[in-house]
Amino acid sequence: MKEVSENKNIPKHIAIIMDGNGRWATKKGAMRIFGHRNATKAVREAIEGANSLGVKYLTLFSFSTENWSRPKAEVDALMELFVRTMSDELPMLMDGNYKLESIGNVESLPPSAYETLKRVEKTTSKNTGLKVILALSYSGHWELTNAAKHIAQKVSEGKLNVADITEKVMASHLETANYPDPELMVRTSGEYRISNFLLWQLAYTEMYFTPVLWPDFRREHLFAAISDYQSRERRFGKTGEQVKS
Repeated sequence: MKEVSENKNIPKHIAIIMDGNGRWATKKGAMRIFGHRNATKAVREAIEGANSLGVKYLTLFSFSTENWSRPKAEVDALMELFVRTMSDELPMLMDGNYKLESIGNVESLPPSAYETLKRVEKTTSKNTGLKVILALSYSGHWELTNAAKHIAQKVSEGKLNVADITEKVMASHLETANYPDPELMVRTSGEYRISNFLLWQLAYTEMYFTPVLWPDFRREHLFAAISDYQSRERRFGKTGEQVKS
């Protein structure tokens, strides 16, 4: 495995689809929630690994709008686990100077989960280090639909002209309006799809897929993804010759 060059093109924003908890548990003959419970170390490793290289934003796809359709027992257990994990990991966030933020329809979370999320966000709000962004009750379709509604509302109120709707205006109405688009997206578990995640923002993002199941993910796996990213040429529609010149 190539080593990460700390002086070369470290992505400012990395997004991760944390996949494979259920399969990890199944392989061990346990219930799916066992996999979710054992994913905390992977989250911590990703956060600390990203921070050690100077990454500024780390977005973690934690719970999609589609996940609400899973068996109620699993969803309830996930929400209970979320509350406990947020409380347990708050000291780590404070010690590391990490700022926790969230995107998605978080108001749809159960009251205990929503209140815990907001408490941790408020407690870490003055931290100045890596921003850890949790995508909760989130999907790209939901985000784009929501943005379109807000833009349409402004048009109907005469606050915005149709002719003035640009890509910049659209981006400003997304959940990620205050963040740069990710340069690198990592998905674990060997699946090759983006699963309705950051559909607008990933337009020119470099993608890295690994067969490692999320509970087994460690900082060396993150470093492998970053090393691979550093070997790529990002052209944004230009030719290779144009980029080199």
